[in-house]
Amino acid sequence: MATDLHPPTLALTTRERRLIERLRTPDAVQRYLNQLPYNAASSPLTLRSFRGVVQHQSAHCLEAVLFAATALEQHGYPTTVMSFESVDNLDHVLFVYRNHGRWGSVARSRDPGLHGRRPVFRSARALALSYVEPYVDLTGRITGYAVVDLAALGNYDWRLSQRNVWKVERLLLEYPHLRIQTPDRRINAWRERYQRFTERFPDAKPMFFGGQDAWSVLPRRFRRVAGSGNTRRA
Repeated sequence: MATDLHPPTLALTTRERRLIERLRTPDAVQRYLNQLPYNAASSPLTLRSFRGVVQHQSAHCLEAVLFAATALEQHGYPTTVMSFESVDNLDHVLFVYRNHGRWGSVARSRDPGLHGRRPVFRSARALALSYVEPYVDLTGRITGYAVVDLAALGNYDWRLSQRNVWKVERLLLEYPHLRIQTPDRRINAWRERYQRFTERFPDAKPMFFGGQDAWSVLPRRFRRVAGSGNTRRA
């Protein structure tokens, strides 16, 4: 939910200003990000600001968070993010917000289950737990989460910088995370199911997770996905 906070005055280009004027809600931002290619480049690694995402028209998970935080801050949303830690060090990040006291998120990922959530969760922890099962693949397992306000970065220019904004990543990596403990038997069962799925459908992403009624709209490429004998349409 937007607040009465006064957003900072940004030196936006006309293109950027018009885009932000359009993207007034988390759902609008999620739909915009869904249309962009996922930035999967490994060389060189990037961490682009809102401005960088607009210019390059692609985003990985943290770049999507910075885009969402910059756009929605201009409409009164706090610049709050959620960081996940995983045993394989392949972490994930969400932009998070509250609407009438319920938590939701905006996110981009290469996996359908790690995108945004509608604002239906009673607490940040409940929101975090909705990602535990979809996070499990051959190596991944969430071990902790943290809710961080990017205001902690002070005057650091994470919104419009033309350079990589690595200080954001350092803040999230160093921030104390709350533990999430999931029984090994559940993780092992989900991992075995994931492995069976990928052996059967090597070019598809699984969609056999519960709780999908709380998911935000997915990118088009995930709206028809093989899994557990059914095809999902969104």
